[in-house]
This record gives sequence, C-alpha cells and structure tokens, in this order.
Amino acid sequence: MSTKKEYQLTEEGKKKLEDELYDLTNNQRKANVEAIAEARSQGDLSENADYSAAREEQGRIEARIKEIEEILKNCKIISNKGVASDEVSIGKRVTLLLNGVEKVFDIVSTIEVDPKNGKISDESPLGANLKQHKVGDSVSFVTGNGKTVEATILKVEQMN
Repeated sequence: MSTKKEYQLTEEGKKKLEDELYDLTNNQRKANVEAIAEARSQGDLSENADYSAAREEQGRIEARIKEIEEILKNCKIISNKGVASDEVSIGKRVTLLLNGVEKVFDIVSTIEVDPKNGKISDESPLGANLKQHKVGDSVSFVTGNGKTVEATILKVEQMN
C-alpha cells in the first residue's frame, strides 16, 4: 500500500496554486490548442517546428496541471493564525539582524519558495536553523558556499 505525499502550504501558497491552475486550464490550454491547430494548418508535421514547439508546450501545460492538482488534493494548510507565539515556523515572517543589516523573510514550504521575494523554505539552511527559535535568539547556519553566518531574531510575526 503506497502512502501519498502530504504537501504543506500556507493559505497564500494554496491561493497562488489555485490561481495558476485556473490560468493553465482556462487560458494557456486554450491558447495552446489554437497554436497546435494553426501549426497543423501549415502542412507537413514531420518538419514543422511550430507544431513540435506547440506539442512540447502542451506537454508542459498538462504536466503542470497534473502536478498542481496532486498538490492541492494532498495539501495540508499550515496556519498559525490565532496562535500567540513568537516561535519561528512555516507561515511566520521573521526579521533578522544578518551581517549588520535587518532582513525580513517569510518561512514557507518548499513548494512556495521565492528567494527574490524573501520567501525561504523551512528546509533551507537558514529556515531549518530558525525553526522553533524565538525573538532574541541567535542562530548560525552554513551558506551554500560553505560560509558560516550568524543571525539574531529581532521579530517574529504572522505572515499577512
């Protein structure tokens, strides 16, 4: 008997996936069907680069739809709302003093990671070391290039 993987998501992460699924099924899929029809109308499919590209895109769209549906079907929403806790966990926004600079990170699941927008995984080197720590705690972690960095937790709050 196989066990299904459970995916942890924040409410925001679930909403983003639902929006992406809607776009894929209602916009991108339809545009792709039109692109395939247009490419077919050009004749010989064996040497038709537009047809090949449209079919590859169709495969990407369908695979992503299936992946999102699987995640949404087997997701557990992580919510810390109403919990009076300054402990770092998924769904929390953490302000750190890192190399003398204040930085803000949202702690999210691996599915929701977006480092450019300050969303780090609870499984990343920093996220894993922050878990279960509180305001005032100092933590150290090893970066991808092997450097050890020290950070002090200044604030922990619920993500918006």
